[in-house]
Amino acid sequence: QVQLVESGGGSVQAGGSLTLSCAASGSTYSFNYMGWFRQAPGKERERVAHINTDGAAGHVDSVKGRFTIAKDNAKNTLYLQMNSLNPEDTAMYFCAADLVRWPNEWRFWGQGTQVTVSS
Repeated sequence: QVQLVESGGGSVQAGGSLTLSCAASGSTYSFNYMGWFRQAPGKERERVAHINTDGAAGHVDSVKGRFTIAKDNAKNTLYLQMNSLNPEDTAMYFCAADLVRWPNEWRFWGQGTQVTVSS
């Protein structure tokens, strides 16, 4: 069974940076896509970024130029580098693997890591 474990969340001040990690274990299965999502209290979960097996990546407009998704295939780890954080980025961040149906149906999900940005 595949497990996704996120880490790297925390509390930072506006303008700060964090790097989230998502370690995949339990299978050598090659995921077609991996992605990062976030959900703020009272809001729907939203896609933040995604990356495919070739390394082609996409980011939603609200994070373009600030966040970067990357993966290390040798370590089976997905990353999200987040710079210039602002309070609107406060949310629980989840990683997902193996896209079933674009944009929100994925086969595997992590438990999430909290990011809190103070002004």
